[in-house]
Amino acid sequence: MAQEDVQQWLPPPGSWASSAGNRRSMLGNRNKNTSPELAIRSLVHAVGLRYRVAAKPLPEMRRTADMVFRPVRVAVFIDGCFWHGCPEHFVPPKTNPGYWSEKIARNVLRDRDTDRKLHEANWTVLRFWEHQDPAICAAEIVQTILIRKR
Repeated sequence: MAQEDVQQWLPPPGSWASSAGNRRSMLGNRNKNTSPELAIRSLVHAVGLRYRVAAKPLPEMRRTADMVFRPVRVAVFIDGCFWHGCPEHFVPPKTNPGYWSEKIARNVLRDRDTDRKLHEANWTVLRFWEHQDPAICAAEIVQTILIRKR
């Protein structure tokens, strides 16, 4: 957006974007291949494990896991502290707080529903926060895969 567009932009009624700058920032957020995901995937790949990236664990699910190990039925999610309401790091935004508290609550409910559906289908679900040490996360993933292979 050009500078003059930023100054003239008005959010549509009910929009989550409180300003043109906020809108641009939010649209720039990645939903896959984030730094924490890349770090963990690199470590897991280095020990020889292969996986699908941003894949549906179950074909009928409209949700994707960050890493999917189909043969052993393990789905890995690396959750962002803001988007998934991390109890340690989530800070509610001051702008448009009603929208964001509802949005994050829906994300958390969807996460629990995803976990439930995968568990019912005999999948192991591993969830990590973006702030966790990638080496510790990767070690847990590797250990879980090796146990499930037995």
